[in-house]
Amino acid sequence: MKIKYNFDVLPFSCSLQLMLVFDKIAAFKDHLNQYSKGSIIGFVPTMGALHEGHLHLVSEAKKSCNIVVVSIFVNPLQFNNSSDFDKYPITIEKDKALLEEIKCDLLFIPNATEIYSQKTRLKFDFGTLEQVMEGKFRPGHFNGVAIVLSKLFHIVSPTIVYFGQKDFQQCAVVKTLIEDLSFNMKMITVPTVREASGLAMSSRNQRLSQEGLSKASSIFAGLSQGMQVLKETRNKTKTKEQIQKIVEAACIEVEYIEIADPKTLLPADTDLRQMVICFAGFLEGVRLIDNIVVDL
Repeated sequence: MKIKYNFDVLPFSCSLQLMLVFDKIAAFKDHLNQYSKGSIIGFVPTMGALHEGHLHLVSEAKKSCNIVVVSIFVNPLQFNNSSDFDKYPITIEKDKALLEEIKCDLLFIPNATEIYSQKTRLKFDFGTLEQVMEGKFRPGHFNGVAIVLSKLFHIVSPTIVYFGQKDFQQCAVVKTLIEDLSFNMKMITVPTVREASGLAMSSRNQRLSQEGLSKASSIFAGLSQGMQVLKETRNKTKTKEQIQKIVEAACIEVEYIEIADPKTLLPADTDLRQMVICFAGFLEGVRLIDNIVVDL
C-alpha cells in the first residue's frame, strides 16, 4: 500500500500511524523517490535489539525531520569475532513493535545478500583514528562500519543522520567518512542514554544476567570517579588506576582504559581543556564499552 505524505499539513513531523517496512533496496528507494521530495529525512542506522537509547535517537529525529527512517542490519563485516556475530541478539518483531509505538515512518530491514550482492573490494583507511582503542582491539571493525554506512547513506540519502555518543570512536570515524566523501548530510551525536544505575544502554546488555547488569553499573561509577581524579590532578595514570580498581572489584575484565584528545583520539596532552576517558571490558563474556567527556 502506498501512502502519500502531506507535508503542507505536517511541516516538521509525520503523524501517520502506519510504519512502512521494506526489505528490498529497490522498493525502498522507489517509495522515497515518490514521496520524499522536499522533505527532511532523518536516519537512525541500527543493528536491531533496540532499547531506549535507539528510541531516543528516533525521538530526536522526529523533532526536526518530516520522515524518520530506521534501518536494522547486523553487519557481518564489522565483526572481527565470528562468535560475537553469532551471539548478537536478534529481536525483529519486538523492534518493529517498539518503532511502531513511537511512530517511526519507515523501517528498512535488508538481509546480507541484499546489502552485499557481490564481494566488497573497497578498503577504508582512517589513519590514527582506527589504530587506537576499538580499532586496535577490533581490527577491520571500522572498515566494515564505513562500508555498510556508505551503502546505507546512498540508499537512504538522509538529510540528518543520528548516532549515540556511547560509540564515541565510531562517531569520529563516521564524521570523517561524511566529510571526506562529501555526503550531503548533517550528523548529530546524541548524549548516551543510561539506565538508572548509570549503565550505558546497549543491545549487548541483553546478554547479561541480573547480577551482571548490577555489576556492569560499576563501569560508569568508575568513569565518574576517574573524571574527578583527572579534574583534580590532571594525572592520567592515577585516573586509570582509580577506574581499574572500581571495575575490577566488580569482576569486570579491563581491555583498555584510555584518556584521549576528543578530536584525534590520540593520547591526551595534560594541558588540554577537554579530554575523553574511554573504556572497554568484559563481563560474563560480554564486551562492554563506555566513555565520559571531561571538561578541565
